Amino acid sequence: MDITVDHDSPVAPYEQVRLRIAALAADGTLAAGTRLPPVRQLATDLGLAANTVARAYKELEQAGLVETRGRAGTVITARATGTSLRAQNAANTYVQTTRALGIPPDTALALVKAALQA
Repeated sequence: MDITVDHDSPVAPYEQVRLRIAALAADGTLAAGTRLPPVRQLATDLGLAANTVARAYKELEQAGLVETRGRAGTVITARATGTSLRAQNAANTYVQTTRALGIPPDTALALVKAALQA
């Protein structure tokens, strides 16, 4: 992950980490579901205290940009990448179209599954 911390910056290190992770998610570099490094590992890599990285992760989680899944780690959410809203809109359009065509829900789902596997 491409994160650097400028120790001479007036911006606090946790904020630099938070902003960089948010930017990497927003531009698609970190896709939804991408697992972030454990707090201690990232702290070591960046030469920071673990509490500094933990604060960045906590603020990202409070903003809904990451989700902590216990032992499974911390992952980027769809909200962080902006894909969830577009996907929801596409799903709603698909539902309206299949209903208008009289396609039963089971068939509509089968069509989606087939398209995803193609």
